[in-house]
Amino acid sequence: MSRRAGRLGRHGHRDGGGAAAGSLADAAPLPFWLDDPARPEALAPLVGETEADLVVVGGGYTGLWTALLARERHPGRSVVLLEAGRCGDEASGRNGGFASASLTHGFGNGLERWPDELATLDRLGAENLADMGADIARHGIDCDFSLVGELTVATRPHHVEELAELHDAMTSHGASGTLLSAEETRAMVDSPTYLGALHEPDGTALVEPARLAWGLRQACLDAGVVIHEQTKAVSLERRGAGVHVGTSASGSGVTGGVRAWSVVLATNAFPSLLRRLDLMTVPVYDHVLMTEPLTPEQKAAIGWEGRQGIGDAANQFHYYRLTRDDRILWGGYDAVYHYGSRIAPELEQREATHRMLAEHFFETFPQLEGLRFTHRWGGVIDTCTRFNAFYGTALGGRVSYALGFTGLGVAATRFAGLVVLDLLDGADTERTRLRMVREKPLPFPPEPLRALGINLTRWSLDHADTHAGRRNLWLRGLDRAGLGFDS
Repeated sequence: MSRRAGRLGRHGHRDGGGAAAGSLADAAPLPFWLDDPARPEALAPLVGETEADLVVVGGGYTGLWTALLARERHPGRSVVLLEAGRCGDEASGRNGGFASASLTHGFGNGLERWPDELATLDRLGAENLADMGADIARHGIDCDFSLVGELTVATRPHHVEELAELHDAMTSHGASGTLLSAEETRAMVDSPTYLGALHEPDGTALVEPARLAWGLRQACLDAGVVIHEQTKAVSLERRGAGVHVGTSASGSGVTGGVRAWSVVLATNAFPSLLRRLDLMTVPVYDHVLMTEPLTPEQKAAIGWEGRQGIGDAANQFHYYRLTRDDRILWGGYDAVYHYGSRIAPELEQREATHRMLAEHFFETFPQLEGLRFTHRWGGVIDTCTRFNAFYGTALGGRVSYALGFTGLGVAATRFAGLVVLDLLDGADTERTRLRMVREKPLPFPPEPLRALGINLTRWSLDHADTHAGRRNLWLRGLDRAGLGFDS
């Protein structure tokens, strides 16, 4: 998620370890959002060769928005979407459901990197979120889209000072937000860890992630997009005036392909068909818990009548929100990178991380002792050194891509769909003129320096969280170089 946040506990209140001990005993090891009877049946894989004007590789939010917007922009052109698994099964169906208007991974990151165009980026982000809500309504997508805003809570004294500085910067640039005292914060949501907060009532919506993906999938099908699930894209090459994407049908060994005029790559954390992008992102695993529904008494004990999304205010963060049936989703904090950019299903379950998240949950809400978790899961996201999406083209402008969302892609992927289509069209638009679109982040180093740098950065961020926010020599060097690591 977008919020950098700190470790909870260590404020002198009681430890959450005892309450957490049995809370995970019956938690199913699968994503809550995907454990839904509304989940659609898989679509047939591609067998043999086919043709299209546009082929989209990837059936997450970026690919689905791109395919849908492409059909709306050019109704006479055919679109084929290829998905290695099932649409929405990866990051798009596993996240916290925070749809932020920010295109820059938060105001602070945008101010640091693109101060001269931040007003434009914020306006475009707000328009994109509004258009996203309108699209969801127009297509009848049942994903509980709710504009509830967000609280960034302070759990350490230096967080209060940092939020005040952020608020001053936001105010000077015309952004909205209200600083809250500890008492005002706890009147909204009651936790003994809260020392204050920044309340942004606009700019964040909550959605049910998998249902959004499935709704976009159906909207694509209704618009005439041909979707092949269980179809892995394995090659990309120029053929004559067009481009060919080679495929392999999952579990069958049957090969095929799509010859197209142009291609959009929307593969998120998974390896790209363009080798040049190998060092531009790294995959990190985020882990999440979901509670059973709160009773009316439990809900009354914490308040939360505004149902805002919540995130902490330091480096290693938690994000949490209520569901429509009053469960609490609780995730974040321990973003994990595996050596060699490894991605594997067995990495989605991490006992130590899920136990730690449960302990932190009960430190934050000790009044909910006895509440149990029904689901525990993990998922892989992509991050880049500037923390928000970057864009580009290849193969003579026939291929475009968007990567590096760093966990803040629920809404930003719709904007990305517009950008990659602009790039394929060779269009001079307000979007393509942005420095954010024209410039690339610095790459990560190869292994073993990549793992060494990422783990040193994570250690340093944790050290800063526990030492009044003081950044060590390593973090100050990354700041000067415009590098970093976030989840």
